[in-house]
Amino acid sequence: MLKRSIRAAAADASTVDGGSLEHAFAAIRKEMELSTDYPGVALAEAERAAAEVGLPARDETSVPFLTIDPAGSMDLDQAMCLERKGSGYRVRYAIADVPAYVRPGGALDAETWRRGQTVYLPDTRLPLHPAVLSDHAASLLPDQVRSAFVWDIALDRDGQHVGADVYRAAMRSRRRLDYEQVQETIDSGRADEAIVLLREIGELRIRLEQERGGASLPMPEQEVHKNGDGTYELGFRPPVASEEWNAQISLMTGMCAAEMMLHAQVGILRTMPPPDHQAVARFHRQAAALGVPWPAEQEYGDFIRGLNRGDPKHLALIHEATALFRGAGYTPFDGDVPEQVEQSAVAAPYAHVTAPLRRLVDRYGLAICEAVCRDAEIPVWVRQALPRLPEVMQRTDQGAARVEHACTDAVEAAVLQHRVGQIFDASVVDRREKGGLVVQLVDLAVTAECEGVAQLGERVRARLVSCDVEGRRVIFELA
Repeated sequence: MLKRSIRAAAADASTVDGGSLEHAFAAIRKEMELSTDYPGVALAEAERAAAEVGLPARDETSVPFLTIDPAGSMDLDQAMCLERKGSGYRVRYAIADVPAYVRPGGALDAETWRRGQTVYLPDTRLPLHPAVLSDHAASLLPDQVRSAFVWDIALDRDGQHVGADVYRAAMRSRRRLDYEQVQETIDSGRADEAIVLLREIGELRIRLEQERGGASLPMPEQEVHKNGDGTYELGFRPPVASEEWNAQISLMTGMCAAEMMLHAQVGILRTMPPPDHQAVARFHRQAAALGVPWPAEQEYGDFIRGLNRGDPKHLALIHEATALFRGAGYTPFDGDVPEQVEQSAVAAPYAHVTAPLRRLVDRYGLAICEAVCRDAEIPVWVRQALPRLPEVMQRTDQGAARVEHACTDAVEAAVLQHRVGQIFDASVVDRREKGGLVVQLVDLAVTAECEGVAQLGERVRARLVSCDVEGRRVIFELA
């Protein structure tokens, strides 16, 4: 409800006609060599798999699984069933069985390696797998019997996972929910036991993350939304607690996966080194310069978590904190365990295994963990792929980020193109290496270059100097 009310209030200021923007989005796809079409031979292979793939012998269709995703999503990777068990909890987390549909070495496999991951644009989605799989046969849609990897995770009363198994089983989702629906039932006091448990377990896991020293960056998320009338809307996506609770279930599963891989001495981890002492010391100095109190005994993760995006000085610090979250990568191993095993923002070893419809690496992580739990040999096609996965995932991660930034820049320019010469309230959130500033407008979800000199965290007045939709660039100057 909050998200919709913000959109309605900002409609006059941030809504633009879709015609020129869709030309810009098409140009971005051409520039970045992205195709909306799937090769015919790979598509035919996917269609055959959709028609022929059978179900595992194990039957868990009676388990009341439910899915929670952004509204309108069709590529549903995960479904959950949460229960109390003794003084603790039992989490069953079903993940789409994508390996069942993709033949190693086939045309479909080759195309997924070329794509690496699903790429999202405001006007379309370029899926990792053809829609016949991602939106239909492999997706955990409600009331459909599907093959899935089911994670069965035991938690103690504090939410700490104390045991995990993963196996293939037939399952069926009973309910399809989105984050706003879940949040509304919690806020109104109408939530059933499954949703109450999501909040309960999610909050326990957040507390454990804090105790481990994990850190999440509360960076404002720009969202480009296509309306039913063909217009586009730009806004900052308000945080919804239910999304974080849901994310904690996925993070916990990734931590269990990493533990299995490390025990078996084979796998691929999502790693990120901790920030070096110089970076943390510099961040301390930046906080002091902005007058934001930071007790000496407080860990940087706790400090970042407490920053308020509505405060211009805090907002500047959030942008500066991105320097602490660098060096993320994928670390494969087969034999010796690597020296760097932790993802420092999670503050634990972690592996991607919960989004195989949208991310290539998860298919391999799932196959490894299922084999480990069954005391089976790791498939040869998995071992052979491990050394090649980091390059593909890094390349496509960077490509997806470039597409997202380019689309957002185009929408920012379209929102502002008729307002050149106007003056806006803004906050200084960064300094550019080649001179000048980066400002975030107060009343619009726009972050842009600004010529002039000012202090980080300062509230300023910025005049719009130029606006180029085709070039995807907006420039301000201090007024």
